[in-house]
Amino acid sequence: MAEYVPEMKKLYRETVKPALMEEFGYRSVMEAPALEKIVLSMGVGDAIDNKKALESAQNELSLIAGQHAVRTKARKSISNFKVREGMEIGAKVTLRQNRMWEFLERLVDIALPRVKDFRGINPNGFDGHGNYSLGITEHIIFPEIDYDKIDRITGLNIVIVTTAQTDQEARSLLTGLRLPFRK
Repeated sequence: MAEYVPEMKKLYRETVKPALMEEFGYRSVMEAPALEKIVLSMGVGDAIDNKKALESAQNELSLIAGQHAVRTKARKSISNFKVREGMEIGAKVTLRQNRMWEFLERLVDIALPRVKDFRGINPNGFDGHGNYSLGITEHIIFPEIDYDKIDRITGLNIVIVTTAQTDQEARSLLTGLRLPFRK
């Protein structure tokens, strides 16, 4: 029986990787940039007063990712926000291997086209080391979320970590993987 390979991973192996090798003149296939992981995170401001909001955010993030989300704790105290070090204030999940490729495929093909007045993602989200950050204002664009069962609409942060050394290499990689950057 043949092993399952996500469509986006096939696209990367068969089309994107050879194009990157030619574009940047890599000698080895190992030099070509690749996706390392995708981190999804959700901050819940109401978590201080309302523990149920944090629990529902964690469950919704688990539904979106298809993998259990963990709660995140505040690293330092901020008195203006009534946040103390160690308080649970959000949730995150790290996707690798096939789940990462499947999530990226769902993001590009299903979720982003459902964004209202979508004109492309911000091309300035690169960090200088080949990683890309994307913020989504409404997590309900994912089909896994049942609109009738959610308490409130929250934002979602998506960080795509690549092995690219520069932002230009990462942009070429993500463009090849069909991420719709704004012109």
